[in-house]
Amino acid sequence: MKWIAKQLARVTDDVVLIGVRGMYSDKNKRGIYDDALIWCQKSTGLIATYTANVDPSGYRKGVGKGHRKGMASLKNGIWSYKPGPHPLVGGYPAFRQAAEVIVIRDGDPPYEDRGFHGINVHSGSRNGSTSSLGCQTVKHAEWLDFQKLGYSLLAQSKQKTFSYILISKEDIA
Repeated sequence: MKWIAKQLARVTDDVVLIGVRGMYSDKNKRGIYDDALIWCQKSTGLIATYTANVDPSGYRKGVGKGHRKGMASLKNGIWSYKPGPHPLVGGYPAFRQAAEVIVIRDGDPPYEDRGFHGINVHSGSRNGSTSSLGCQTVKHAEWLDFQKLGYSLLAQSKQKTFSYILISKEDIA
């Protein structure tokens, strides 16, 4: 677990969410739960791992930033997030961008796009699908525990936002 300590040292927040692409597979894939989301609280040493998908459910090649844009995948890095309702589709519970992020959009070639893209963390669907147009999703059966723990840790640490560190399995050393 040295790699977790290495990631936590990158930020000052007490509560941190770490996403790991391809944690549970040989090669990261879209549309399946092969990734991990890990709540960490530095002050208590708490680590809680959840099954997740940090990629879109499918592919959609595009160009530019308008209606013809490609499907978005959050770029690995450190991002600022906060609890709050997903702004689309009825405002269901989520953890949302608190600042701009960079996404990699499907295209030929893939291209970067910076901004508020609605790349949120929320529950996957009840039928087991990853339900993602770019958001990070937690398996539906694990979502309530994930959400409740996140809210509780943030309240304990008096944080309104948290650092979300997204890495790939290859970054674990």
